[in-house]
Amino acid sequence: MHPALSLFPNRFSTGVVALLFLATLWMLPLSTSLAETDASVSVQLNKLETDNDSCRAYLVLENRSPAAFESLRLDMVIFDGDGVIARRLAVDAAPLPAGKTSVRVFPIAGLACADIGRLLLNDVIACQDASGERRDCLEQMATDSIAGVPFIK
Repeated sequence: MHPALSLFPNRFSTGVVALLFLATLWMLPLSTSLAETDASVSVQLNKLETDNDSCRAYLVLENRSPAAFESLRLDMVIFDGDGVIARRLAVDAAPLPAGKTSVRVFPIAGLACADIGRLLLNDVIACQDASGERRDCLEQMATDSIAGVPFIK
């Protein structure tokens, strides 16, 4: 008998240990995704709406942090369906009170909603709370989309 198996007197115990090991492996991706949702600020692309020859984007921002953001400016890059950069925009998402969910609407001039392949939260241009300028804002954000277009970070 293999020395490691001698710890388990019968096949039933070995099977239980193997099952527990497999269950642990199965749970690893779940625990990773749960950690990703613990971000302080979630930014969701909620809706894209046609406005003549342009598109209007709706962002839902949920601030789960204790900090109220007085300044929050997002660097957004919009890709077309082929993955080519179509636009780059600065979106002002402030003020963003602590513990509050807010909606920000911004126009994407000259680009039809159907021509948008994905959005990228490229960077945070400005981020300030009551304590001053912050450098950790991008890391504190999680992106999501229910608009039928991926929104990534």
